[in-house]
Amino acid sequence: MEALFYASPWPGLVLWIALYTSDFLMTMTCARLYQRGARERIAFEGSYEITPYYQGDVDALRLFSPRFLFAMAATCAIQATLWFFTMRSQVVPEAYVFAVGMMVMIQLTIHVRHIRNLFLFRAVLAGDQIKGRIEYGRPAMLRLSAVELFTFAGVYAILFAITLSWFILGGVVICAAMALNHRALATKHIAKATAA
Repeated sequence: MEALFYASPWPGLVLWIALYTSDFLMTMTCARLYQRGARERIAFEGSYEITPYYQGDVDALRLFSPRFLFAMAATCAIQATLWFFTMRSQVVPEAYVFAVGMMVMIQLTIHVRHIRNLFLFRAVLAGDQIKGRIEYGRPAMLRLSAVELFTFAGVYAILFAITLSWFILGGVVICAAMALNHRALATKHIAKATAA
């Protein structure tokens, strides 16, 4: 499988574009369900979207997002540039596979969340399957995200220990890095609330 990524930049680019687009569309689908009434049972403080960069677009349910298009173009350019620098020169070609692994594995992780939220929000809107109401403060939401990302990093680390795949190692690193970021955002949110 990894041999495909060494041969040409196109497999990595096509996979990334498909997953990144799917992530955006699934985010908007779940955000729409959330705004249509799922938030009456499950409420998140602040935006439904965790990533600050996309919060405005997601809150407005903006399907045409210049931010999304810019991020897509930038990440594709970075990926293609990295392929040319590593594969053409044969200087640490594994770095490219590691980078694609980071991009793809975090998207696969995020897609698990989308599928869970899609099922959960549809169950809420069905009316009788979920009762009561739960509200997540922003710090709790971010900490739960961090725990989940650390869990995926652990699973991917086990897979890496078995396969020694640079692709899988990319997933370990990105999930752990994002988990640390979300934990830091939670701490920052608590500090800001305390100061206010």
